[in-house]
This record gives sequence, structure tokens and C-alpha cells, in this order.
Amino acid sequence: MPSWSTPAGTDPDSGRGRLRLPPVTAAGLPAPAGSREVEVDGRHAGICYVPASAPRRLLIMLHGAGGSAGAGLGLLLPYAERHGLVLYAPKSAGATWDLIVGGYGSDVRRIESALTQISATLPPLGAPVIGGFSDGGSYALSLALTNGDVFDRVVAFSPGFASLVEPTGRPKVFISHGRGDRVLPIDRCGRRVARVLRSAGYAVEYLEFDGGHEVPAYVSVAALDWLGEAPAG
Repeated sequence: MPSWSTPAGTDPDSGRGRLRLPPVTAAGLPAPAGSREVEVDGRHAGICYVPASAPRRLLIMLHGAGGSAGAGLGLLLPYAERHGLVLYAPKSAGATWDLIVGGYGSDVRRIESALTQISATLPPLGAPVIGGFSDGGSYALSLALTNGDVFDRVVAFSPGFASLVEPTGRPKVFISHGRGDRVLPIDRCGRRVARVLRSAGYAVEYLEFDGGHEVPAYVSVAALDWLGEAPAG
């Protein structure tokens, strides 16, 4: 698999979960269609998939605890061509995302560096979307709420929590959760997160389904339909 590589940034805002991306401009040399490994500081930092169809949106999809970049990519890969999705699936530096094991830091820097290099190869696509499953859903929510000036929407499949320590902006939120989830029980996770965010003034689309700790295909389709309410521009 071909790869991109870049050094990580050193912005102190990464410790607060803040992402700083360059202004959107016309792309230079366009990325070829297909999957490409992304490296930061010479280490594997994820996989980027560029559709053969005209790109319409950039989505960052985060894996669950102990997962891989491939797991994050697979969440929406079956729909990438039809919807013109550029997918970047980061790999956490540790077994799960930095916030969950102590605080923002290395993963914020790695995602920021990767998005900088990926964005340089794409046409202007509007605000990116971030999403994820399980721990990745929790981290996606937390990063989106902290960076509402970067992300206009966030998709959280079966999240455990959302951090509202330093919220910025008002991204729209999609949350799904299985009623039979035994890993992250729905009452103290999905339902609670949706309730807290709504009370804080966020627009939340909440979907429960009959199932466990998973992302059924029809839930992925529902999330993409929801994203389709605001085409990239």
C-alpha cells in the first residue's frame, strides 16, 4: 500500500484537544483513488481512502478500543463510492484514544498532522465530519464538541461518553446505540449522552436499534442519510 508521511505538530493546544488545520485552498497534486497508508513521524497513523467518484465529503472515522485503522475505515467504506466519501481512519497511538487513558495529547497531534497532509491533496470539500464506534465514538464526540469550528457534524456509533470541558461551536450530532449493548449499556451511555447534549443546546439525532455493541448496515445508512441533509459545498 502506498503511503504519505509527515512530522507531527507541536502546538500546545493539542493538550486541550484543539485541532488547527490550514485554510481550505485548491488542491495541489491530487491523491489517486484507492487506499493509502498515512504516516506521522515515520509511524503508522492510519489509512486514507479516496473514491474514484468525485469527492464530496471528508470523514474521519475512529476505531474502538483495541481496534485498527482498518476497523475504523470499514465503518463506512462500503458506501464511499456512492456518496463520494474521502475516509481517513486514524490509528490511536496506544490501545485506545489519548483522552480515555489520561488526557488529550499524542492522538490530537497525529490526527492534525495527518489531516493537514490529506487536505493538501483534495479539492475544497467544506467542513470535515468526524465519527467513530465505541471508544472511537466517545472520542469523536469529544473532539467535535471541542472543535465545533472545525467539524460541523459528528457521528457517534455506540459511544460511552462525551467530554464537554471546553466546548466550541455547535456541531450537529448523530448518535446510535443498541438496546442490548452489554459493553456500553444504553441507559448510562447512549441515552444519557443524547440527553445531556440536548440539554446543553445541541441538535441531536438519536437512533436506538435492537442489537448489541455493533453498527448494523441500516444504521450506517441512516447516518449517511442524516449527513445528506447538508451537502458539502
